[in-house]
Amino acid sequence: MLLDLCTSYDPPEKRRSYAEGGVERRLTEAAVMLALAHHLLSEPGPATVTICPDGEHAKRFDIPAWLATQGFEKIENLGSTSYGGLYVRGDKKVVVNPRSGIGDVVTGNLAGRAVVCECKGGTINSKHSGRQSLLRKGLLETVGALLALPVDGARQIAAVPLTPLTQGLTEKLSPRCGTAGIEIALVREDGSIHWVEARNV
Repeated sequence: MLLDLCTSYDPPEKRRSYAEGGVERRLTEAAVMLALAHHLLSEPGPATVTICPDGEHAKRFDIPAWLATQGFEKIENLGSTSYGGLYVRGDKKVVVNPRSGIGDVVTGNLAGRAVVCECKGGTINSKHSGRQSLLRKGLLETVGALLALPVDGARQIAAVPLTPLTQGLTEKLSPRCGTAGIEIALVREDGSIHWVEARNV
């Protein structure tokens, strides 16, 4: 179980009744990136995973503080931001690179294969139509971004929060995603991942 990945927000009055307890719970995009990075680093042996959050992602989630709770120490700065840098825990490394255009979570070589992940966050406990629409849009955007990449043998993963809506939509998308070589990872509130089984691949 990963600590404190979810962030609580007081929603506007018009959305309050749609959220359990009147408080919205969100897995931000940075939290989804970190959950995927943590999963990829769970493979035995040395490994390096790069996450690429921008300044807005870092404002919504304290990346260095969360990595510290997982035993990572920042040993090198990267770029001009306070959060960019190299974080190390034993033989596991997380590079936080505030650079766009290379994927949200990437590895050069993991178990003999490069990995590229596209991630989106979202509210996990609200039935408000606007929050639901953003979840749907986020999932479709991650899949679309991966479809636009060249087919170069890399493992491709689309990652979004696990909710009833995203689970239902991924079941519909899984046949075509499987044919395109795209895996779908649904991130639970505790950071664990539900992998949607590709069908008719």
